[in-house]
Amino acid sequence: MDYDVVIVGAGAAGLMAAVTAAERGRRVLLLEKMDQAGRKLRITGKGRCNLTNTNSLRDTLPHIGSDSRWIRNAYGRFFNRELMEFFESRGVPLTVERGNRVYPASGKALDIFLALIGELEGRDNVTIRKNATVIKVENGERSAENGETERFVTAVLLQGGERITCRHIVLATGGLSYPTTGSTGAGYRMAQELGHTIVEPVPALVPLKCEERIPNELIGFQLKNVQLSLYDGTKALFRSTVGEMAFVDDGLSGPIVLSASRVASRLLNAGNHVDRQSHNLTAVLDLKPGLTPEHLDRRLIADLDANGTRIFNDALRLWLPAELIPLALKQLHIEYYKRLNQINGDERRRLGRWLKGVVFTLRGTHDWNEAIVTQGGIALGEVNPKTMESRLVEGLYLVGELLDLDADTGGYNLQLAFSTGHAAGMAV
Repeated sequence: MDYDVVIVGAGAAGLMAAVTAAERGRRVLLLEKMDQAGRKLRITGKGRCNLTNTNSLRDTLPHIGSDSRWIRNAYGRFFNRELMEFFESRGVPLTVERGNRVYPASGKALDIFLALIGELEGRDNVTIRKNATVIKVENGERSAENGETERFVTAVLLQGGERITCRHIVLATGGLSYPTTGSTGAGYRMAQELGHTIVEPVPALVPLKCEERIPNELIGFQLKNVQLSLYDGTKALFRSTVGEMAFVDDGLSGPIVLSASRVASRLLNAGNHVDRQSHNLTAVLDLKPGLTPEHLDRRLIADLDANGTRIFNDALRLWLPAELIPLALKQLHIEYYKRLNQINGDERRRLGRWLKGVVFTLRGTHDWNEAIVTQGGIALGEVNPKTMESRLVEGLYLVGELLDLDADTGGYNLQLAFSTGHAAGMAV
């Protein structure tokens, strides 16, 4: 047995697990199925790599699901401060931007990858193999003192038939998002074969599709300082912070929409068509989140009085960017060429309600190619939160996007990957 630990997958979690284990003197074999390591890491954050967020633990946990308490142990030992010190001590200056988001000062995700891989290359106790596809984790059984049967890892089997024996295996194969980077869900299958429960994976942090046709003028247009809420019928599911969004040819995208998708995706991508049909999901866009309906109505009254001779079609620029006017005219059903001094009370209130609540009926999400992360994965109750070791199979460690653990945009997902990878690297 030539290795203390075999790590399957050279993404953020796998690389951090490898570095941590190697620094502790373990003999590490890192297996990557692609011809390059860290493909997804190198493109994350549009190539800039938002690696963490400086928020406190208390302020971070609400951004994480499905059970944010589960990650407390790993964060207690390796959180944002430790992660920042890790990279800065290796010659990667960092900068904090709006929303407490942390990036490499160079603006290049490649620098994060190079810092990690640089810790591994050239080490006598580390072997990195690319184009090495693991197809199975093998396990053995023994009788425990209480009479039950214990299971433990014995080897990994590679495509082509090669078998590598080992006592510790870290599965860090990623989820299903960005499949071209090598995330094909193979880790879910291997974990399931070993008895683990897989919460159905669905795309998360992904654009939302709408029933309504998006006018050509709006495609690619971005809105700032707006708020988005999700409803299932009349039941409120989610309300974003005030932020940015964008229109795409079949729906909505941008930061506040991606955050909302973490709530919507589970319902929109339910495995059972009947389950999907039982929901009436809508996204409601507040274009004036800084004004209460009462304040907005008073402002509309004042604007209508001050601009009485202007035509409604033209006067909409008082309250909207030009790109939104075709959508407003289509949905408000107020005559284009009506003068503002002819707008009656019902029409004014209709305009106010629309500005505070533009409704889009949701019918789905974009696919895995555009999903930033995977929601779902290996059930957290089957993994030790202190060590990332499986509670079902001794010597098996499960990290990163494989776990049923995802978060909002803002650096939270990479922090999850690095923290779980570090915990496994310490434990082996």
